[in-house]
This record gives sequence, C-alpha cells and structure tokens, in this order.
Amino acid sequence: MKIILLGAPGVGKGTQGELLCQKFNIPKISTGDMLRTAIKDKTDLGLKVQSIMASGQLVSDEIIMALVKERISMPDAANGYLFDGFPRTLVQADSMRESQIFCDYIVQIDVADAEIVARLTGRFVHPNSGRVYHTIYNPPKVLGKDDVTGEQLIQREDDQKSTVLERLKVYNNQTMPLIDYYLTWSKSSDINKPKYIKVSGSGSVKDVYTDIINKLT
Repeated sequence: MKIILLGAPGVGKGTQGELLCQKFNIPKISTGDMLRTAIKDKTDLGLKVQSIMASGQLVSDEIIMALVKERISMPDAANGYLFDGFPRTLVQADSMRESQIFCDYIVQIDVADAEIVARLTGRFVHPNSGRVYHTIYNPPKVLGKDDVTGEQLIQREDDQKSTVLERLKVYNNQTMPLIDYYLTWSKSSDINKPKYIKVSGSGSVKDVYTDIINKLT
C-alpha cells in the first residue's frame, strides 16, 4: 500500500498516519524523516545534506527527490510507504511523477480553517511538567491554571493565533494546489493514476480512521 496523506496543520495527519502505518505494516516517510535517516546512516546523500544544513542553506528539490528514491528502496518499504508532508509543492509532485514514483491512494483529511484555528490556539501547557490542556477538549479546572500546582499555564509560540494563521496561509498557498493536481490526475485515463479519497477530520480519531479504512479497502 502506497499512500500520500494530505491535509493542513492540525487536521490529525500525524495520528492517522501512525494508525495506517501500523495497519499496513509500512513506514511513514516525511521530509524530516528522510533527512534524519540519511544523515544518521551517513549515506553519500546524507553527508551532502548534513553539509548543506550546517551551512544554513535549504536542501534543494533535486536532493529531496534523490532522498525519496533512496528511502523507498530500503527493506522496510518493500510493502509500501506513507508520505506525510511530502510532496509539499507542485514541483515535487511533478518530480515524483517524472521519476515514476507512483502511489495507490491520495488521502485528504479535510477540516475547516476555523476549526483548525480553534484546535491549535486552544492548547495551553504547564511549562514545568509538560501537562497539556485545551480550552475546549481538556480544560483546566481553573481557567489558565495548572490542575496540580495552580501555577500559570502558557501558550507555546506555535499555538498562538498569528503563528497558526501564518502556517495555514503557507499551506493554502503552497500545498492546496496539490489537491487539484491529484484530483485531476485521479480522473484521467493514465494507468498510473492514484485513487483519490477525501474524509472529514472533524470526528473522533476512531471515526476518522474507520472512514479512511472503509474507503481504502
């Protein structure tokens, strides 16, 4: 089973990706995973990436594609793989297609932007213990206070509204076009076309997972 998982930050891709990988016995592969694996294994590409990152430069699409080919050739990917957060752009999607790296399914997890903002900006933490609260899903007994110590909770920078809105803006500008790209391809006569499925990510983890599995099998 070869899957590309699409969805904005906060839709639950990480959780669903882990469940799908367990179900089909496949590795989850992200850009970060590929970079870390290559560097850890000290492959030729890994050493090149390490040098580029050490100098503060961005890793090019060409190198990313080479890493993809290297990663999916590893033994644990013999049964397939799940891409999470890759491809991020139309250039990367085209490069995959030109390299004949095809997937069986594109799985889009869809959640309205307003719900994503509510999910991510409602999260607060107790800095000393790491306990996590949410104003909607797991509220503290006293607003803004840790249940155990009574100390002030904080909001991480990644969860602040301005940061969340910026992340959604980047996603909508860069990655949303992939949805049209894969949807159009899935309706074509190309024998290598993927099947495209879309599920709502607004339900419980179990409900979303069940919906995906029902549409995959």
